[in-house]
Amino acid sequence: MKNLSESYNNLKNDYRKIFLECASDIEDAVLKLKPENFQGEIFDVYQDNSEGKSWQNSVLKYLDNVLKNDVSKPLQLVKNNRKNSCCVGCGACCRFACSEFSYSQLKQKAESGDEFASQFISVFEPYKFLDDVKKIYPEYVDFLMENFSEGFYFYHCPRVTEDNRCPDYNNRPQICKDFPDNPLAFLPPTCGFFDWKLKSERVLLKLNALAEIVEFYKNNIEGNKQV
Repeated sequence: MKNLSESYNNLKNDYRKIFLECASDIEDAVLKLKPENFQGEIFDVYQDNSEGKSWQNSVLKYLDNVLKNDVSKPLQLVKNNRKNSCCVGCGACCRFACSEFSYSQLKQKAESGDEFASQFISVFEPYKFLDDVKKIYPEYVDFLMENFSEGFYFYHCPRVTEDNRCPDYNNRPQICKDFPDNPLAFLPPTCGFFDWKLKSERVLLKLNALAEIVEFYKNNIEGNKQV
């Protein structure tokens, strides 16, 4: 649990630093686009065809380029690098699935048309006893219980064989094919994608920070329209 807690805290600290660095870089870029001697702030309301509106349009164009070149392209590279790893049959993902939703909540979401929830409940069923969960990934269970008082439920696939094989592998749902799709997820060292996670997680922290900051700017600029 100590290693997981340290990793979790390190990720939080790294994200905070990366976020502040990205925010500073974007703020500098926005100010460089500001017309010389112009009085006003980027989130002010400006009339159409005004100097302020022109500045905002330039910033929005810059932000779109950030999303395209600095977020979307590196994100695709992370996804492509996943292809260099493969499942080694440790069985952890089949025997240990954690969700923020209870089984009844997942069923309701599935009935409402949520495709992910529908696939999830078609594969997994909830564990009846916590001791059975701890046999699979005890460090992660202890970490969750130590750091979060509630909000997690554990599931397993009842069809996985004793030698960690799927009896219907060719017809497994997309969520099984895609797992893991996020290098920030906690993976046991036994997972064949663990190296991909280690190499990609800091990259994804920056991409998340950039996307969050860009969204903040765009929402505030586009939301301040002249009435």
